[in-house]
Amino acid sequence: MHRAVFPGWVAVAVAACAAENPAICADRLDADGDGVCDGDTVDWSRDARVPEGTDRANLYGLPGDQLHAVRMEGLEAALVWPVDVSGVLLPYDPMVAFLSDPGDDRQKQVMADAARAFLGFGTMEEMYDWLGLVRFPPVEAAVGVSEVPYPAGLGPGDPMGAGRVATDLGDGLTFSCATCHVADLFGRPVVGMTNRLAKANEFFHLAQSFFPDLPATAFAEVTGASADEVALFERAQEHYGAVGAKPPVVRGLDTSLAQVGLSLSRRAVDPYATRDPQLEASPRPNALETFVADSKPAVWWTLKHKTRWLSDGSIVSGNPVLTNFLWNELGRGTDLDVLEGWMQDNQRAIDALTVAVFATEAPRYTEWFGADAIDEAAARRGQAHFDALCAECHGTYDKGWDAPDAASRGPAERLATVGVRYAEQTPVLDVGTDPQRAQGMVHFADALNALAISQWMDTVVEVQSGYVPPPLTGIWARYPYLHNQSVPTLCDMLRPAAERPAVFWMGPSADPATDFDAACVGYPVGDRVPAAWQAVDEARFDTTQPGLSNAGHDAWLTGPDGRPTLDDAARTDLIAYLKAL
Repeated sequence: MHRAVFPGWVAVAVAACAAENPAICADRLDADGDGVCDGDTVDWSRDARVPEGTDRANLYGLPGDQLHAVRMEGLEAALVWPVDVSGVLLPYDPMVAFLSDPGDDRQKQVMADAARAFLGFGTMEEMYDWLGLVRFPPVEAAVGVSEVPYPAGLGPGDPMGAGRVATDLGDGLTFSCATCHVADLFGRPVVGMTNRLAKANEFFHLAQSFFPDLPATAFAEVTGASADEVALFERAQEHYGAVGAKPPVVRGLDTSLAQVGLSLSRRAVDPYATRDPQLEASPRPNALETFVADSKPAVWWTLKHKTRWLSDGSIVSGNPVLTNFLWNELGRGTDLDVLEGWMQDNQRAIDALTVAVFATEAPRYTEWFGADAIDEAAARRGQAHFDALCAECHGTYDKGWDAPDAASRGPAERLATVGVRYAEQTPVLDVGTDPQRAQGMVHFADALNALAISQWMDTVVEVQSGYVPPPLTGIWARYPYLHNQSVPTLCDMLRPAAERPAVFWMGPSADPATDFDAACVGYPVGDRVPAAWQAVDEARFDTTQPGLSNAGHDAWLTGPDGRPTLDDAARTDLIAYLKAL
């Protein structure tokens, strides 16, 4: 593991940018040295537009070499959370000692057995696997959508998303964006993809029930923690009281709405939601205690096309990366006045992470399975069906086969998407899908908007009555489908809701031969479900449960005459086209 520092080549690029205009943007990104901080050039307002046929992949307009350098810098923050003022930071080295082989030490054995029984893991490596963390790839494989920097002290095989951050009381164990937004896709990590196996929410829920009750003296005796590390441990115990954690109802979903809402219910109603011991002991009632508003973490590569954030489009203004910092730290019991100060002092890191997120690219089906895995003729027929039935909501896609130089392109480049034409302002539509994720926002939106830090960020949250119909680049890798991942395959998405599986199982995307339905694009269902998956209770997805309905997004499948708009052949062609997006 490592401290949150940047590799030398990134530091040189950073220093060069800052040297061009040290007085104005010394702590911000100003790549062209014009005296205007690049982060201030982006329109984050509710009136923002992305002109048709363009995107914000390079939202600061950086030259190519600087874009790559800043993107790698931003991925540092995605791989190792840079916030050193988080309320809940467990001391790193004592945690390694705590979660280590106890040997013949009877006291350590008792502690390890208690941890394994309560938490589900007994060593650091077991913890990383339990969390579902993806491992750094071999250096030669870190290319394309798998490209990541290797921070100091980390290399191939180490976990992505866990790290150590230096604090005034020693190094703390922290978890980053990569925990939920880097996934393993058949042996390759994909940056910005939903990690369907992540258990970050469960970790906070379990830790909140375990570490606050662990005597600091016993922790110090077993781990050899220094006085400063004990103080860091005790600070985490104190701040756990401000954390309102809740596990998801099924593996792979995210409970960030509940964690934000329940955490705010444990704080005072004032501009910085000050921690309040009385409210921590007896929180204000909040419906999110029981109301299911879970959703899957969104992919990053669609953000470049959008002006609304989150699956329900409820963030109507403000940089979504700033919102991510706020929501994460609310769920870590952090003092918000301290967090605001950290944000003001670390805007360079925020700028770089914003660049990295918006520059993320979608994985291409042909990179995993080859161009021969897609029938180009079928995909071209499917394009006509898509444009007639889907494009009004999801945009249109310029394909390599329609390019002027199509005749000189190889098969993979003919199948490639070379342009996306999405709405200039991101719409929110109600197509009958499960409403609870959108409805959950009502239980804390007003409290969030009232915060001084939200107003400083210019972030506004407004409850919506539907969801964003997202751009569909990389849709083949985004199964299971809908905001609550209630539909296992594209075949099922193209059937009326009543014909979709009521129950299916979610597992790792390890072996494409057993873990993936290539014809239908998604999880194997029915008698093709691996037996190992069916033995895991948390892998079972029951769409009859509250918040998990697979209803909706099917009215367009029936024409005015009551007949299906797609026969089997047309459905197969449309899926071929979707694979190529």
